[in-house]
Amino acid sequence: MKKLKTILQYNYFYYALFFLIIIFTIFRINMSHSIYLNDSDNYLVFVDEFKIDGDYLKIEGKVSNVKVIATYYISSFEEQQYLIKNIKYGSLLEIKGNVVIQSNSTIPNGFNYKDYLEKSGINNSIIIENIKVISQSNNIFYVVKNKAYERISLFKNPNYMYAFILGNTNYIGSDINDMYVENGITHLFSLSGLHVGIFALIIMNLLKIFRIKEFKRICIVFAFLLVFAFITGYSPSIIRATILFFLVALNKYLKFNVKTENILIVTFAVSLLLKPNDIYNVGFQLSYIVTYFLIVSNFLFKSKNAIKVSFLIGVISCISSLPIIINLNGEINLFSIFNNIIFVPFVSYIIFPLALFTYMFPFMQNIFYFFVEIMEHLSIFLNDFKLIIVVRNITFICVVIYYIFLFLLFKTKKLKFLVLDFLLILIIKFSIVLDKNTYFYFLDVGQGDSMFILTENKKSIIIDTGGKIDYEKEEWAVRRTNYSICEDTLIPFYKSLGAKEIDYMFVTHGDVDHAKEARCISENMNVKQSFINSDGVTDYEKLDNYKKFGNSFIEIDNVKIYNINSVLYDNENDNSLVLLVVINNLKFLLMGDASIKVEKNLITNYDLSDVDVLKVGHHGSKSSSSKEFIDEINPKYAIISVGENNRYNHPSNEVLDNLKNSIIYRSDKDGTILFKISDNKFDVKLFNV
Repeated sequence: MKKLKTILQYNYFYYALFFLIIIFTIFRINMSHSIYLNDSDNYLVFVDEFKIDGDYLKIEGKVSNVKVIATYYISSFEEQQYLIKNIKYGSLLEIKGNVVIQSNSTIPNGFNYKDYLEKSGINNSIIIENIKVISQSNNIFYVVKNKAYERISLFKNPNYMYAFILGNTNYIGSDINDMYVENGITHLFSLSGLHVGIFALIIMNLLKIFRIKEFKRICIVFAFLLVFAFITGYSPSIIRATILFFLVALNKYLKFNVKTENILIVTFAVSLLLKPNDIYNVGFQLSYIVTYFLIVSNFLFKSKNAIKVSFLIGVISCISSLPIIINLNGEINLFSIFNNIIFVPFVSYIIFPLALFTYMFPFMQNIFYFFVEIMEHLSIFLNDFKLIIVVRNITFICVVIYYIFLFLLFKTKKLKFLVLDFLLILIIKFSIVLDKNTYFYFLDVGQGDSMFILTENKKSIIIDTGGKIDYEKEEWAVRRTNYSICEDTLIPFYKSLGAKEIDYMFVTHGDVDHAKEARCISENMNVKQSFINSDGVTDYEKLDNYKKFGNSFIEIDNVKIYNINSVLYDNENDNSLVLLVVINNLKFLLMGDASIKVEKNLITNYDLSDVDVLKVGHHGSKSSSSKEFIDEINPKYAIISVGENNRYNHPSNEVLDNLKNSIIYRSDKDGTILFKISDNKFDVKLFNV
């Protein structure tokens, strides 16, 4: 025992353990073989997790011990109610469906769902056609978990109860959740180590009243927390807090005197041995990084001033999570530190305890919801006071350097390392101005058009925004969370490149697949100037601050933009802005949805010979891109922005034949297409499907 105690006192033992477990985990994941389902129409799925959101069902589970994810679009209210009533945690389902191959992200720096699934150990995705519930699990853990969810479902407004009791934030609407994200307090609405600590403290004190010996108390609480971790879906923060509680309590009981920061490293190692794929989980990374730096900085928390301590916790949490948050959101809100000073004690000492008491005593619901309303209104108020800094994505090596400096800061207590970290962030933020290349992105937004130009002096230009038609749904089918091209794809992409605002936005015409997201972009980012075609755009897409870009020309740094279609026709497509974009003498011709009629007019009135890059009109429809037009402009490259397996069968074979002398790139096959322009040359990069 003495020898063990001696070994456990060496810090280098834990540093070695830290690096060895990371190497071993990555090696273990890379050496593991992906298991794929046999080709079959029918599968028996055991449900581990599920979510019913309006007309959408998502299931995570197992088929013969192979992890799968399955999705289903619910056809009627009656079917939705059947599924809500019968699908439980631990249910066995019989499904008919097809295994599909998930696509990689086709937007640079975008969320890669395929990569996310693979790093979660899921290699099989099933699109469900028919579903039937076969049986329910008699396993006591699943029975308890289902009972907990059923109890909360009886509350008149269960959304926050799911979050604070079971760690499930899926029930909080996307608009409200986005507000919490912007305020930097979203972490408070999922169960954390603090919540586990409160649970453990309550149970330990109750057991102490009954004079149960300390070691037995530790084991009982640990067993309770393991059950709780199962009920809450084994989230990384709950696993960390559960293992850490047990090891800290054991360390105290056995008098090993191991530093808490070293116990956290052991906890880290145990967590990865149990769930190696968590190493790629952002929640896992944030949980351990923030906890570690809060522990090693505890010498700062000697003050009895609660406000000062809360401020310091907010600052350390902010700087320790900074690189990950930047790569996750593309920005940081400096006011989040002050927001946390207000919300951490409010949620931890009022909202969360009230949620516990309300769960046990439902008659307290109105009191709980009263304070929840205060929290929401306070968040809405503070959301008007934001100091947002947009920073382009940080490379892995820079992240490593950042954390080395942060580690040295708290180990040496020398502020120079904090200065070095801030200098590193500043260099990353402003390094973009040293890059004198121009970037022209043809973004993959499905069946639609959206382009983005970053000039040599990093002015930002949007040309069209993409968009899909929103079909009106019955009330039962409306989802709490919906994918948004604007909020989930375009804005994160702009920010990942360091664009805090948009200097110019051009909307070629008012069709949904070109203009739908224009208002959303304007509402979420500062768009300095917007231009539309002479025919205007439809009312629901109209922008607040726009000019009609008639027979006009504008020069933006090294980018010249000409509109060469100012004639008014009798339809919206032909009234598209047709933009000739000249970058360092390279010519890009963007046709919008203009038809053959417009093309004839253009080659009559303009010299468009030898175009370098043609954005093909109307997504490759045979109503555009006539042979006469293509032969006249003779494009070296042709870009077709088109959705995969679209219902219009774009592009047409006739257009493809007309373009046979050009190098053709298609967004449905090649993803986003990037032209990186330097002087009068360019390189092409594809973000393939």
